[in-house]
Amino acid sequence: MDRTGHGGTRAPRAGIALALLVLAGGCDGAAGPSSVPPGGSPADTCGAADYRGLVGAPLAAVTLPADLDDRVLRPGQSATMDYRASRLNIVVDAAGTIVDLRCG
Repeated sequence: MDRTGHGGTRAPRAGIALALLVLAGGCDGAAGPSSVPPGGSPADTCGAADYRGLVGAPLAAVTLPADLDDRVLRPGQSATMDYRASRLNIVVDAAGTIVDLRCG
């Protein structure tokens, strides 16, 4: 027992609960990185419209320019949340088919 007559487990439990709340606060439930710049609206700053014809194609069958600023986003894959207007995000499904293209 502690000085207050309690078993001494209340403070650690409260600390654990507080820590869990702080950690959960960082989770927003988003499935992936945002395609909208912070405080802005979506814009085709990466040339995504030029590649719209690739939607529905297998990623393995696509040849992209070597100097293209791009990244492939797969289901369940971790990705940085930084927004780069010039980067083309190529979103693929589990089968490797391109399902979306967006800047960021």
